[in-house]
Amino acid sequence: MQGVGFRYTVKTVARGYEVVGVVRNLLDGRVELEAEGEADELEAFLVAIRESGVGGLVRHEETRWEAARGGLRGFEIAG
Repeated sequence: MQGVGFRYTVKTVARGYEVVGVVRNLLDGRVELEAEGEADELEAFLVAIRESGVGGLVRHEETRWEAARGGLRGFEIAG
């Protein structure tokens, strides 16, 4: 379950990194974050989210690294 402002904060944090992606609510109450960029930028982005004011609201984190699919532009909030 997400805390208030989680998606907005992730989008704001993304502005400081060379990443594109989307953060969305899932039907079961979880939040999904999909991001593409260089590996070092993605790692720094994840650290920044963890260190942000909402990072403490994350109860469980699962990270999967996959090849970029493309098609993402900017950073958006969906769902």
